[in-house]
Amino acid sequence: MTDLYPALALGDCLDEKQAEIIPCKCESAVTKGQIVIFNTHTAGEIPSVSPAGAAATNCFGLALKSGAIGEIIPVMTRGIGKVTASGAIVGGVLIVSGAAGVVVTIGVNTFEKVIGRALQTFADTDTGLAFINCEG
Repeated sequence: MTDLYPALALGDCLDEKQAEIIPCKCESAVTKGQIVIFNTHTAGEIPSVSPAGAAATNCFGLALKSGAIGEIIPVMTRGIGKVTASGAIVGGVLIVSGAAGVVVTIGVNTFEKVIGRALQTFADTDTGLAFINCEG
């Protein structure tokens, strides 16, 4: 594992002033730096999230903090953040969610699941910068 951008910790946002960040309730435990999916919305409550699985279609953003079930965490839906790669990813390519909230390069029939673009070239388990855009 190589840290491709040591100036930020995993799950940090490069520039919060230019990012879109939404408070969300953890439906299951979430670890800072995971890509999360939208779970449910209950009337009178904020959206709930859980770690994304492989090629999830309902990705919501990048968890900027860890949280246990029921805790409120900030989720970056659009901006530049530090993520973990699964497998090799070439800088500039489109990315989708991988198992357990990591990112992977776009695969066959996954264009509708794109969550952003790699801003660095990753080897498996590297951490580095990605542009996340889960706003649709």
